[in-house]
Amino acid sequence: MYLYTPDEIDRERAHHQAVIQGADDLDSKRIGNLGELAFEQFCREYLPVEMWEWENEAAIRRCNEESYSPYDFEVFGYTVDIKTSRDVSAFTPSALVDNDPDDDIIVMVWHRDNEDALILLGWERTETLQSKVHTQNEYSGEEPEKLAHLATRPMNELHDLGPNTAHLNQKPENPYRPGDRVIKGGDDDASVAVVIEVLPPEQNASLYGQEIDGEAVSVAFPSSLDEGPGDWRSIHPAKLASYCDDQAIQLYSYKHENLQRADPPFSPGDYVIKPDYSDPDLSVVTAVDGDEVTVVFHHLLEETFDDPYVHPSDLVGKCGDAGLSQYSFTADDLSFEPQY
Repeated sequence: MYLYTPDEIDRERAHHQAVIQGADDLDSKRIGNLGELAFEQFCREYLPVEMWEWENEAAIRRCNEESYSPYDFEVFGYTVDIKTSRDVSAFTPSALVDNDPDDDIIVMVWHRDNEDALILLGWERTETLQSKVHTQNEYSGEEPEKLAHLATRPMNELHDLGPNTAHLNQKPENPYRPGDRVIKGGDDDASVAVVIEVLPPEQNASLYGQEIDGEAVSVAFPSSLDEGPGDWRSIHPAKLASYCDDQAIQLYSYKHENLQRADPPFSPGDYVIKPDYSDPDLSVVTAVDGDEVTVVFHHLLEETFDDPYVHPSDLVGKCGDAGLSQYSFTADDLSFEPQY
């Protein structure tokens, strides 16, 4: 068995994709998405990457509706469906066969009540489950009331279905996450960009028509994000890929080795605080000049304008016209204060 602990990005994507899908049972769909993420991590750790495919990878990564597919994964040419449940009685042979008799393999994933951890219990061939159900019905009579049969094979036996190959860790190695602020390394005048997507190692991204050899990170520039319909800084970073996809905001792909963390990371419109204050006021960045960051207190925007969200490019002018005080700090004195 294997333990999978979803991080904040995984949980947000699993939930928001369920919302976008319009699922009748939001909880069930979210948990199902987490089960698929758990199995994807198992595949990435233990199976040759060219021998498995996740049908809904792009949909979940970008929080879009899933295109219909009768199965979740294809592994070594077998169709695989992921069953995720808090109730382990869902993993009896008869329950599994009744719910999904058509795929080659069923993988069983158990989740905790608060969905902070999932355990891959095991897997079984559907034809084996059908045989067990038939045998139980024909020969076994009634099972003991307190001892139901759960049919699973150990997860590490799954790779025995494929060729005898070395099992390498194929998890992404780059250090970035959606929402991180980065610049292109080696460029003294590089613009701050926002990480939107961290692409899996096997994704063949391209740059200027040439395929990138190595892991790719897709970024967008704040000025482009600002042209969207609302305040993108109020959107959780896990949903930024969905936002950019919906709004046709252009993304740029880089090898992660060619990026470095932005210093300072701020751009106009960012929400910040001065953390060494005992009760810091929320502020909005109006301008950045080298290491000097100018801000206006957010409560002044609320008191002055009908809509406290002012387009970042207009902040300096509108604050000046309204006579709102602005204050300058060094970037090291400030930290982000997310509003999602």
